[in-house]
Amino acid sequence: MTSKLQNHLSELFQTKIKTIRSLSGGSISSAYLVETSFQKYFLKVNSKPDAIAMFSAEKQGLEAITQTKTIATPKVFRSEKWENGGFLLMEFIQAKRPNSTDFQRLGEQLAKLHQNTNSEFGWENSNFIGSLLQSNQKQTDWTTFYLEERIFPQLELAQNQGLMTDKDFPDRSKMYSICQELFQNTKPSLLHGDLWNGNFVIAENGTPYLIDPAVYFGDVEVDIAMSKLFGGFGEDFYQAYRQVFPVDKYKFQKLDLYQLYYLLVHLNLFGSSYYASCRSILQKYF
Repeated sequence: MTSKLQNHLSELFQTKIKTIRSLSGGSISSAYLVETSFQKYFLKVNSKPDAIAMFSAEKQGLEAITQTKTIATPKVFRSEKWENGGFLLMEFIQAKRPNSTDFQRLGEQLAKLHQNTNSEFGWENSNFIGSLLQSNQKQTDWTTFYLEERIFPQLELAQNQGLMTDKDFPDRSKMYSICQELFQNTKPSLLHGDLWNGNFVIAENGTPYLIDPAVYFGDVEVDIAMSKLFGGFGEDFYQAYRQVFPVDKYKFQKLDLYQLYYLLVHLNLFGSSYYASCRSILQKYF
């Protein structure tokens, strides 16, 4: 962190900064624990031109979840343009290792979040999935939204980057037909949108916090599919969640098709190591 930014933060805090410690885990932005005599803060800094757009969208998503009064998110103090990029200043949550009770509470509270519904799929504006733009144009049909706003843009980006070929792109009408069958009776629920096991924190007092959202209204099974993609959340989480949202009859098909979106995102962000997983799902269903 530059001394110029440190001085700027001190002015915002109206007090001196005691310590600044770099934190690991941020693949897109640099992360810091900033401590004054009165409070600890979590700071994300990014030098890219779209940083302020990313941080503004993150702030909006966190506040949207908080407004439901179902599950906690860190308080956002500041989202600000800085030099060529920007920074996001938030409450620091001291985390602990989750136990079975914590996972149960997380499952219960996520289910309560998902009970917040809407008349349309999508969101008021675009946001980001990782560093990629995520369009959220509203639709009344879930298949249309999921294919047009999620799968097709990622497939096209992969083609443009040379990570996939025309042969990898299935027939669109076939995709519509199959998804319409599998996605029947889907209601628009408020989603975290990027719910892998690095995007929640259990505070020392056991309170679950959601972080780094990519919110929109969609199928609740999207969050569940993502939660299982990179390790899962523990069986207590899923048992508690299913008390409110029972298992869908197409759960295995939906799991694959919803994970496809996140695998395509990873393909576009991190390269060809994700190609085989994407291709496997596309060939299996289309």
